[in-house]
Amino acid sequence: MRTKMSIMGFHAEAIKPLNEEAAAELGANLLGEAIIFACAGSCLLLEFWRQQSLKHRKEVERTASLQSLRADMDRLEQALDELQVQAALSTTALDELRAEFRTELQELRTHVSARSPSPSPNPNTPQCS
Repeated sequence: MRTKMSIMGFHAEAIKPLNEEAAAELGANLLGEAIIFACAGSCLLLEFWRQQSLKHRKEVERTASLQSLRADMDRLEQALDELQVQAALSTTALDELRAEFRTELQELRTHVSARSPSPSPNPNTPQCS
């Protein structure tokens, strides 16, 4: 009875004793409510723990996915840089080859043009009559 009065917020100094049947019923009610309260609290704590665990698992998956995407992005950036370097080298090499080809072609033209204006018969070659 003192527990019930203190739970309800009353401060009774003197409480008359209850009969045995009323005390047993009041104790059974108090025990039943305590068990129900403990079960409800346990369910609430378990649900809270489950939600936190789920949230943590999703965060770990999100972090792993983000790291994977960053690694892929870094790999692709590196491949792009390599391709750009190769393209620049190819362009430079092509330009060098073109320039070399043009100079050789120019030399060949000058050589051919130098021979063409003065066709002189070679004395060692037989002439046809």
